[in-house]
Amino acid sequence: MTDNTMTAAAPAGAIPSASDSSASATNANSTTFAVILSLSFCHLLNDMMQSLVPALYPILKESYALSFGQVGLITLAFQCTASMLQPVVGFYTDKKPQPYSLMVGMGFTLVGLLMMSRADSYPSILVAAALIGMGSSVFHPEASRVARMAAGGRYGLAQSLFQVGGNMGSAAGPLLAAFIVVPRGQHSIVWFSAAALVAMVVLFQVGGWYARRRGGQRPAARKVPVAAAATSSGATASGLSKGRVAMAVAILIVLLFSKNFYSASLGSYFTFYLITKFGVSVETAQLYLFAFLVGIVVGTLLGGAVGDRVGRIPVMWFSILGALPFALMLPWANLFWTGVLAVTVAMIMASAFSAILVYAQELMPGRVGLVAGMFFGFSFGLGGLGAAALGRLADVTGIETVYKVTPFLLLLGLLTAFLPKRPGRPVVPN
Repeated sequence: MTDNTMTAAAPAGAIPSASDSSASATNANSTTFAVILSLSFCHLLNDMMQSLVPALYPILKESYALSFGQVGLITLAFQCTASMLQPVVGFYTDKKPQPYSLMVGMGFTLVGLLMMSRADSYPSILVAAALIGMGSSVFHPEASRVARMAAGGRYGLAQSLFQVGGNMGSAAGPLLAAFIVVPRGQHSIVWFSAAALVAMVVLFQVGGWYARRRGGQRPAARKVPVAAAATSSGATASGLSKGRVAMAVAILIVLLFSKNFYSASLGSYFTFYLITKFGVSVETAQLYLFAFLVGIVVGTLLGGAVGDRVGRIPVMWFSILGALPFALMLPWANLFWTGVLAVTVAMIMASAFSAILVYAQELMPGRVGLVAGMFFGFSFGLGGLGAAALGRLADVTGIETVYKVTPFLLLLGLLTAFLPKRPGRPVVPN
């Protein structure tokens, strides 16, 4: 006889035993952990599919005789829906949660991939890229909300596990593209639609859990929190004035800017830097880039777990300013130490994103979707702008100059001193 049967057979007025309570807590923890891992897995698939779009650029440029400007418009179509729609989706679902929107969003990606694999004109390519980006704009804010819902108080760890999936997908995408898409051409994109189908099945199960969880919490949600009652006097639900919250959000965006702008120099141009400065082969440069991406995965996990223990602000201090000395040394190092320093910088800087996101969610409780959409959107957008600006700088002054100048952007991390201390206090699970 299972535990569920035994529980159902117990008398209505019976007091649950300690073992029953322990078993129930264990089952709940197992369920929520499975939800977070499911979201991380789908994040891996989502970001892997997103990374296929840039991999197609050389093929599309040659096949359709596109100019660099037209290639840029494909990126614009993709980024506009992937970045700019995220805050809109988050704002809407904060007011009207949609448990199965994750599956629907992945459906946009599926349609976009199928259209991209069969596109035979430039306008259809633009529409396909926009649909793939639209899938991402729905996925990130809603998946982040569900990850927080399943966190059990370990918000940093939950966001880190969720984010790691995306990091791994971004790392795997170019490798899959190199071995499948580039040799086999545009039509091979259709094979990756299977990943979208798998993600839709998993997200349908997550949506069912989300709907049941919302249904179970709805009666309690009618109670008005004491903090929320203060909003009529000019304070927000976090207990801070609206002005302080706005200032804190602006600082977090600046911190994200400094982090992503520098990360773009490593993520987008590191292989070119190694080839230009040290004369290594493309294969060797790719191995160094892979090590850098692994450093991001490790740093993301550590940053979330540490943030739950010591607070978000210390992690932000360490993540941005702590990377500065290593970033300053990198342009002057030999090949071996360049690899070591790049991985070190990646680990330290990657720890910031979960801390920034969770801190922002604590600043604006009840706006989890809006915050996630805003910060994931800004993360994509700032990374894209950074890559474009640094590419122009490299054209004018040389690739090595990029790595000598960009570390000073990390000094913007000093603005962390102006963040309110109350949000971001450590949340230690019982």
